[in-house]
Amino acid sequence: MQEKTDEWFMKLAIEEAKKAEGLAEVPIGAVIVKDGEVLARGHNLRETTQRSITHAEILAIDEACKKLGTWRLEDTTLYVTLEPCPMCAGAIVLSRVQKVVYGAIDPKAGCAGTLMNLLDEPRFNHQTEIVSGVLEEECGTLLSDFFRRLRQQKKEKKQQLKTES
Repeated sequence: MQEKTDEWFMKLAIEEAKKAEGLAEVPIGAVIVKDGEVLARGHNLRETTQRSITHAEILAIDEACKKLGTWRLEDTTLYVTLEPCPMCAGAIVLSRVQKVVYGAIDPKAGCAGTLMNLLDEPRFNHQTEIVSGVLEEECGTLLSDFFRRLRQQKKEKKQQLKTES
């Protein structure tokens, strides 16, 4: 049996990200683990639901809380393909997740060390251990390829409209 490492669980988060990508969502995926077992999974559904809160982490946190019957996710690890944004970082702290492992940094909204670190803010009553850069290249490539394709599609659509007029 394969040892369940951070990389092993991050690959599950990447599988979730690919589900989001299949729905034309930004490919971000998350899994929450307790005692070596996956409790919950989530992937971005913001475009599908047209709700700003349907980020991968929030959906996974919600599922884990339902499964455990508590809002306290102590002794859990959240694996996510992209560094958590301010909303997700807040939910992680308020849910008392013990550890966050993420892949790619988010230079525009990262709140686990890039722009600020809400997960290790001493003024909060809970701090979360952070491990960054796990399968970073694979996670980052998934995102950059997605946005490259999106830009290309927009460009092609623009050119098509020009030709039609």
